Parts: sequence; structure tokens; C-alpha cells
Amino acid sequence: MFLFTIEGGDGSGKGLATKIVSDILESEFSFPSVESTGEPRRSHPLGRLAIDSVRKKSVRPEEEAGLFAADRLDHSHGWILPRLQEGKAIVCERNIHSSLVYQGMVGSIGVEKVAHMNSAALVPDLCIWVDCDPKIALNRIRNETLRGLSNKEEYFETNDFQIRIRQGYHDLLSGRVEMPTPFDMGAILGPIKNEGSLDQFTSLLKEGVRSFMHGRANPINVDKEIVDQHRIKSIIARSKGQKALSGLGIEPAKSKDDWLAGDSPWKVLKSAQMNHQSLLSSTKKTNPEKYDVLPKNILNHAMSSICGTMSLNHPADISELRSAMGPVRCVSIRHTQRIVSFLKDLGWISQRKTLVGREAPKSQLKEPYLAYGRLILAIWPLRKAIRSWQFKNQTTHLRFSMGQIVKSGKYENEIRQTISRISILGSGSSLRNKPKTLDSLVDWWMGK
Repeated sequence: MFLFTIEGGDGSGKGLATKIVSDILESEFSFPSVESTGEPRRSHPLGRLAIDSVRKKSVRPEEEAGLFAADRLDHSHGWILPRLQEGKAIVCERNIHSSLVYQGMVGSIGVEKVAHMNSAALVPDLCIWVDCDPKIALNRIRNETLRGLSNKEEYFETNDFQIRIRQGYHDLLSGRVEMPTPFDMGAILGPIKNEGSLDQFTSLLKEGVRSFMHGRANPINVDKEIVDQHRIKSIIARSKGQKALSGLGIEPAKSKDDWLAGDSPWKVLKSAQMNHQSLLSSTKKTNPEKYDVLPKNILNHAMSSICGTMSLNHPADISELRSAMGPVRCVSIRHTQRIVSFLKDLGWISQRKTLVGREAPKSQLKEPYLAYGRLILAIWPLRKAIRSWQFKNQTTHLRFSMGQIVKSGKYENEIRQTISRISILGSGSSLRNKPKTLDSLVDWWMGK
């Protein structure tokens, strides 16, 4: 879903940063997987051509920049983009900003010309700028194993050259030189100094990556709705053929067409809201401190994500549950634990512990609430619209909400996305067709 790029001069610690950032994303966030790569690609013919052009100095600067652009374009659309569409995180050591600095600024072609050559390439969602004193960097290159391991002789020139490279990054990534379109769309983190200890470097990277992820930025290169729908399809496909565990009182309703259990969607939502509000009122009286940290609306992100994911999953522990959420519906570990505990108090989930070993308890949404879980996934794009409607129309019946939301004309994209989700999840009733139009979506909501 997100493309993270690591930039900086030679010997600055880009390879180390790539590993650290990959580890942070893998351990703390809900990507299906985190994959690392780099440019130019030394194992690809286009990448080798670009590398050879620098080492042999066999072509004009414009041709050299063109070779790097060709490798990047093929890499972007042939390898990176398909993975982003699956919700994966990609961490790339060097990308467009290297070309803008090396060929555009130091090579004197100009950043606008280099940007034009690369205009069809992907835009990094977050460029992480690693900075280091050139003297320290060159000392690392000469005295450590970096040269032998990386085979980057073509770049290891003089201290003067490295000073110019460093200045180029400072001018471009600090805003002194205007970032050319479309690469001005991405966020920049840095400079991240790599002149101290490993712990200091790791701490700076961790803080920056967490800040970006917690900001819930929209991905630049892919539609997050398409990413989430792909995640839902993957879970459904994986769950087919699995059998429900006995002893939990759970039927395999996840594979049924009749997941609404004969109710209309608005009734399912209303019933869940009433159940939730009843527990909130009781908790407010008996335990005010606990009440303060509980979710106040079942249409909020955390409740919707966790219940929705549980409705598709077989019993899962916290780690498995967060992994199944994917990057669009991700919730922090601490918040997931808190919501799962609340759902247990609410009576919505069953939990089991293994008799052997020390595995974490596995949780499963109970049968009566599977309908709400699937419904919340279906109407995920319209959650905010429904919440807003309920706030403004507190004396109007919930069954009229969808018709009025559709009639308002304000949520065309969200409505289209909801219809698409229902085509994946099913209408919830073997007697009802999946809605394909605005009118049929309203009829589906009202149970007609």
C-alpha cells in the first residue's frame, strides 16, 4: 500500500536504514508483508545498463539519466505496483530522489528534465532522508566491508563529490530547490542523522515511521479501497474449506449466503448499537474510569475494523487478528487488546486457551454478532455518513438513513464502493440479489 524510499549519500547508512524500517513496519503494523528492494536493480538487465553507464562513463549525461529512468519505470509498474495493490509495504533503497540529485543537480541536467524522464514512475509515499558527514561516510566505505558487500565502486568517488551530493540532498529535500511535479506529492522525513550509535539511529527512524503511519495518510499510488477489497477477498478465499472448531457454539456462518440471518441491514445495525449502548450506560455507573476509554460508537474505526475482521476469521489471537486487518483497517496492538477485552465484556466474542503450551487466547465473534461484523465491512465506506446522519436525525428511524444519504448526492464514491463490497461479501440473504444500483441499495438496506 505504501512505498517507502531511503535516500542519502554513499556510506550514509541507507542499507541499514532499509533493514531497520522494514523491521519496524513488519513488527508494528498490519501489512500482509513488507518487502525490500533497491535501485538501480543490479540483478535486472535495465539496472545493469544504468550501472555500467556510470562506471564506464560511456554515454552522455542525458542518456545516463534515461537508463536510470527506464529501470525505474519497469521496476515501478512491473514489480512494486502489483505489491502495493495487495496492501504490502515496499521499502526501496534509492528511488527518484537519487536521480534528481545525482543526475539532475550534481550532473547538471536539471531536476525538471530528470523529473520529466521519470514522470510515469511511482511517487514515494514517504522519502526517508539519511544524512551523514561525508568524511564519516567515506571512512566507513574505506575501512569497513561496505564496498565489498555492495559492489558500488561506481559511486565511491572523492570527498568533494560526496560533499556535492550531500548538498544536493539538503537543497532538494529541505525545500531550497522546489520539488518537481508529481514528486512533490510525497512526504519527506529527515534529515535523519546517522553519526551516532545504532540505538540513536534506530530510535529516530522508529519515531518518524510511527508518526507517518499514525497520521493515516492516503496512499499516493493505489486506491486504499481497492487494497481493502483485495484483503477481504483474500481472507474469504483462504477461509473456504476450513471447518469451524467445535465447542465454541459457532457455526461456519462465514461461508453462508444468509449471514444477515433473516434481518434487514438497518435492523442488524440498530440492534448492535442498542446492545453496545446498554453496556456503556451500565459501565458508566459502575466503573467511570473504564467508561472513559471505551469506544462510544460501534461505527468508529477500531470497533468496525475488529468486529468486521473477526466476522471473516476463524478464532485468532491478537497478532493474527491484526495481520488479517490489513493496512487500511489497522489498529494498534494496545487498542486491539482493549477492544477485544471490551467485546468480551459485551458478550460478543468467545475465547479459548490451549491446554498445552502458552499460546495467547484466540477470540471469535459469536454467531448472533457475525451479521453485524459482515455488515460493517459492507458499509465501511459509508460509516461516517451514517454516523453524521444519526447525529442530525436523532428522532428519525434508522431505516430511512440510506435513502436520505443516497438522495443527498454527497456520497457517490462511497456508495459505489459499498455496492462493490456487497458484491464480494454477498447480499446476506439467498433470497435477495446483490444491489447494483442506488435504488436497489436502498431496498437492500430496508430489507425489501
